[in-house]
Parts: sequence; C-alpha cells; structure tokens
Amino acid sequence: MTVVVAVVGGGQLARMMTPAATALGIHLRVLVEGPQTSAARVVVDAPVGAPRSERDVLDLVLGDGERPRADVLTFEHEHIPATVLAAVEAAGVPVRPGPEALRHAQDKIVMRERLTALGVPCPAWAPVPDAATLDAFCAEHGGPDGQVVVKVARGGYDGKGVRVVGSAAEVAAWFEAAADGGPALLAEEKVPFVRELAVLLARRPSGEVAVWPVVETVQADGVCAQVIAPAPGLDPEVERLALDAARRVADGLDVTGVLAVEMFELAAHDGAPGSVVVNELAMRPHNSGHWTIDGAVTSQFEQHLRAVLDLPLGDPSPRAPWSVMVNVLGSGLDRLTDALSAVVGADPGARVHLYGKDIRPGRKLGHVTVCGDDLAEVRGRALAAAALLRGESAHG
Repeated sequence: MTVVVAVVGGGQLARMMTPAATALGIHLRVLVEGPQTSAARVVVDAPVGAPRSERDVLDLVLGDGERPRADVLTFEHEHIPATVLAAVEAAGVPVRPGPEALRHAQDKIVMRERLTALGVPCPAWAPVPDAATLDAFCAEHGGPDGQVVVKVARGGYDGKGVRVVGSAAEVAAWFEAAADGGPALLAEEKVPFVRELAVLLARRPSGEVAVWPVVETVQADGVCAQVIAPAPGLDPEVERLALDAARRVADGLDVTGVLAVEMFELAAHDGAPGSVVVNELAMRPHNSGHWTIDGAVTSQFEQHLRAVLDLPLGDPSPRAPWSVMVNVLGSGLDRLTDALSAVVGADPGARVHLYGKDIRPGRKLGHVTVCGDDLAEVRGRALAAAALLRGESAHG
C-alpha cells in the first residue's frame, strides 16, 4: 500500500517536496490555501482548506473511502494551532515535528526561554510587556547607538514583525495591538555580528541526525537573498560551536524532520576566539537549504520525508566544493519563463527552480543554484542567472 505523507501549507516548500516524494514512491497530500498556490499547481492530491481549521486538517489526514489515511502529518510553515495538532494525534496520526517541539518555532519567547535553559548561546533578550520595560532594556542593552531589536513573539517571518528601535515610542502600535490580544513582544540585543550563518540538519524519531555543512546566508531587507555552501573561511572553532548549538537544539527540543538554526557569527576579540549566537529556528525545510537540491547527495526535501517517516537518513555530503543559491526576489518580467532561453543559453550549468507564483515586488519567485570548484565564478554565475530572471541584464 502507498505511503501517504500529509502536508499543511501550499507554498513552494510543499511544491519542492514533490520530486523527492515521487522518487521514493511516496504519495503527498497537501492542504493548500487556494487552487492557484505554488504547491496546488503541481500536486495532484491538493484539497483546499485552512491550516487553522481542525476539520480541514482532520479531513486531510483521515481521508475517506477513496483517499487513504495519512501515515504522518508534517507542514511547510509553523502557523498551525496546537489544538489542531492535538486533534490529529488523538485521531492516531503522528505529527512530526510534534506539537511540543513546534511551540518553540511558533513563539519566540517560548523559544528563548527553552534555549537559554539548554545553554544554547543567544543574544541578551527579555519579554517586554510594556513600554517602560522596553525603554529599560534599551538603556541596558542598547550599546553605543542605544538601539535594540524588537520582535513580535508569534507570526513574524522574512523580516516581518521585526524592528530595530531606540525607544518604545517607535513600536507604540505594536504595544496597542498586544493589549488588544495581539502577539506579545520581546526585545533582543542588536548583535554586532560579522555575518549570518545557518546550520541545517535532519533528525528522525530514533535520534539519528544528519547534518549538512554550515552555510553563510546573505539577507536583503530581512529576506534571504543568497546562500553560500559551505560558509567560506569559517574558523574550525566557530564551525564546532555552530554545529554543537544546532545539535543541542535538535536533541533538547526533540525535533523530528528538518531543522534550520539561523545564527550570527561574532568576531574574535580581546584574545577570545569567534563565537555564535542563535537568532531563529525553523522546523521544516528552509530557504538556507535550497542549495541541497542540486548541491548535496541528499536534498533537504528528501531528508525531511525520510525523517518524518522514520526511515534511515541519507548522505548530506556536498557534491561539489562550492554551491551558491540566489533567490529571485521580484521581477520586471510578465512571466519568469520568458527568461529561460536566455538563462540556460548563457549558463547550461545553472539550475533554475521556479515556484509558479504570480509576480509581485520582492516576492520569492524562485531560485538559482550553481555548483563548482571556484567560489567567485560560481557566485557570479548564480547572480547573473538570477538577474536575468528578474528582467535585468546579467551584470545589472
């Protein structure tokens, strides 16, 4: 009988699970928000429903006379109420990662409390229930410019729900929203980091873990724009600290599936070596791992399916010395496919992945990955291909 993996969320992450599922003979059933979402355009079994609806999610996993029951439920985003996941577990379908683990990706205050308890390095932080508390935090942790980072505890992503401020007055509207039942706020030290790193790993229920190389991520307006694998010039001690932090998170939170741990690399100073602090978590395939589709023996999407089904994990080794992934963020073209001839004609080795989305400014529409032996060449080729897909010249 066919193995069925149910997935909540109809975006590009669910879409990119499809080739891996097909290769493994796994049937994907994806709950999509509408018939024109990224995943709905390619997944055959894609019922429309709401991730917050207990009935819709139960229908997804329980099936009917013609649609078999799912073997496991997973997701491509974290915005699913704990009560819905509890109902799925009560119906006898495993949820992976489990609701308790997922809480830490859904609520940044819960995450910071648990990571601090586990001894995982984090920026200085505190919940800020009112303006006076935030102003006091700015005074203590604001550094030379007096600024700190304020985040909404729930619902933020890709730079949304994050602001750098010097006083509580700058987020007065957020405090008003919190008072009306909106998400709570937390403040964090504005870390003087050297660059951003990410560790991607997969963990199955048995505890087996597979880890890809530490990567460098480059952000544009709070959105991931580039990923370089492995992170160039990474000090072995910083690499060790990054991998140790990620494994501590995975084991301490009992994560099942792919886990992305985003970090800041801190410079060496006063004779002390460089270090890392953890910034964010994602318990699902992640933008920092898209390079693995073309650049690793086992992609993050295949590995996630293996992990949630408790299958032995695949080899995470890179296929080439360097892989660079560049996101296509918005485009001046009417259709991205209009640029395919130019892209593949200019660089037959560039691997193009388009998400089937309507074009909007700044929207993640696809990505390009290039692999090879020379980092400067590989990065230049990836940037040039992405530029063509944005409707620019390869050098514009």
